[in-house]
Amino acid sequence: MKKTLLAEFTAREGAQDEVARLIGDYALKVREEEGNITFDVYTKAAAPRAYWIFEVYRDEDAFQAHLNAPYGGPFNAALIPLIEEDASVLTFLDPLA
Repeated sequence: MKKTLLAEFTAREGAQDEVARLIGDYALKVREEEGNITFDVYTKAAAPRAYWIFEVYRDEDAFQAHLNAPYGGPFNAALIPLIEEDASVLTFLDPLA
């Protein structure tokens, strides 16, 4: 079964450019993961500091491989001081049957 989620966070005022650069570089790496199907980054039209990342992985094993990728920890460590939340807020999604 595919693993689908929405990750959300808000860039701190003045950190938008750095967050955009970080997430852009990270997205390129994630999209190359064998088990990644989708990694689409959005900002809210009415609140451009608010990010939504729609992610789909082949299955739970692919998602776990994503979580354990060597570039994930450094990305999160660099991101945390630049966002308003303590970490990305993850919402896991299930398809409508």
